[in-house]
Amino acid sequence: MTSALFEPLTLPNGSIIPNRICKAAMEENLAVQPGQTPGEKLFNLYRQWAEGGTGLILSGNVMVDPSALTGPGGVVLQKGTDLTPFKHWAKLGKAGGGQFWLQISHPGRQLYKSMGETAVSPSGVELNLGKFSSLFAPVRALEADEINAIIARFSDTAQQAEEAGFDGVQIHGAHGYLVSQFLSPLTNKRDDEWGGSLENRARFLMAIVASVRERVSKTFGVGIKLNSADFQRGGFEFEDARQVVQWLDGKGVDFVELSGGSYESPAMQGNPQDEAPASSTEKREAYFVDFARDIAKVASLPIMVTGGITKLEVAEAALAQDEHGFGVQILGIARALAADPALPKHWQAQQNRDVVLPEANWSSDTLKALATMALTKAQLERMAKDKEPGDGGSPVVALLADQYRAAKRAKRYRQWRAAG
Repeated sequence: MTSALFEPLTLPNGSIIPNRICKAAMEENLAVQPGQTPGEKLFNLYRQWAEGGTGLILSGNVMVDPSALTGPGGVVLQKGTDLTPFKHWAKLGKAGGGQFWLQISHPGRQLYKSMGETAVSPSGVELNLGKFSSLFAPVRALEADEINAIIARFSDTAQQAEEAGFDGVQIHGAHGYLVSQFLSPLTNKRDDEWGGSLENRARFLMAIVASVRERVSKTFGVGIKLNSADFQRGGFEFEDARQVVQWLDGKGVDFVELSGGSYESPAMQGNPQDEAPASSTEKREAYFVDFARDIAKVASLPIMVTGGITKLEVAEAALAQDEHGFGVQILGIARALAADPALPKHWQAQQNRDVVLPEANWSSDTLKALATMALTKAQLERMAKDKEPGDGGSPVVALLADQYRAAKRAKRYRQWRAAG
C-alpha cells in the first residue's frame, strides 16, 4: 500500500507536486558577498535536497529589500538583480523532479542592530526580548507611501523569480516578520486603512497577494506562510487565522502553510510564550496539525503544516483525512531535512523512520532557541561544503561559531550597503 506521503498533489494553478513532503524554509545565511546572491554553498545545499526526493522545496528567506534582511548572509532579489546565479539555483533545485519555490520576505522590526539599518514596522513597536532586546535595530513606523512601495517590492521579486525559472513564491506572513506584524494587534496599532479591524490589518497581505498575482503567470505558484496564532496574549489568534485563510481562498493562492510564533514567542520551535487552548498540539511533534485540520474545513485551497515533524508515523498520521475528507495535504519538514537531506527517499524505503535532532537543553528560552538554530545551521554549513550534515556538535561551540560568522557577514553587508 502506497503511503499518502508519496501521492502526487495537483495545486490550484494546475501544476503537480510529486509527493506531499515540502522542505520548509530555514534561515541559511549562505549568500555570496558582496551582492547577496546565491552561490556555490547554496547550490550544494539545494542540490542535495533535490536529489533526496523532496516534492516541494522552499528556499530560506529571499529578501525583497536590500535594506531589510533577516540575517547578514541573506539572499536579495529585486528589480534589476542579475538573474544568472538565480537561474542556476532554480535549475539545481528542480533537478530531482520536484518543484522549487522562493520564500520572499521582509523582516520589519525583527532586524538585527549589527546590520546598520533602521527597522520599520506598522507602528514602531520595539521587540521585547528582555536583555536581548538590545541586539535589535531601532524601529520606526512606516509611512503610507512606504507601505505601497514594499507591496511593489514583493511583486517585483515574484516577477524576477518567475523569470529566473522558479516554480513559485511563498509570501512569508508568519513568525513575526513584517506581514505578520501588520496582522497582529500587538504590533499594528495604526488608525488608518492599514490598522484597527482584522480586515484592515489583513489589507497589507491581501494587497501583496493581488499585486504578485497580477505580475506573474497563472501557472506560477503563489503560497502564503501564516501564523496559526502568535502565541502571545492579545495577539493574532486562531479565529483570526481562520478568517484570513477564508479571505485568501479564491484569490489565486495555491496553498497556505500554517506555523506559529515569533522571535518573542518561538512557538515554531515548540516554545510558545503563551499557552494555547487545550485542543492545540504546539508542544509536541507536528505542533500545528490540529489547527491546520480545522482550517482545512473552511478552505478549498491546500493546507500545509510545518512544525517539528521527525517521525515517519507522525508524518503519515498528520496527513490522515477525517470522515468528510478534510485534512492537511502538504507536510513542511525543516530540521529533519537538515539532519537527513535524503529523508523522503529513506522514508519511502522505510529507513530512518525516527530522525534524531540536535537540541540545546538550556533554561533560557531565548538562548535555547538561538543555540538550537545554531546547531541546525552547523549542519547546513557542512552540507554547503558538500559534506554529511553531522549532528551539529556542541551547542556552545555551534552558537559561538554562528555568532562569529554572523559578525563577519554583517561587516561585509554593511560595506556592500555603503558602496551603494
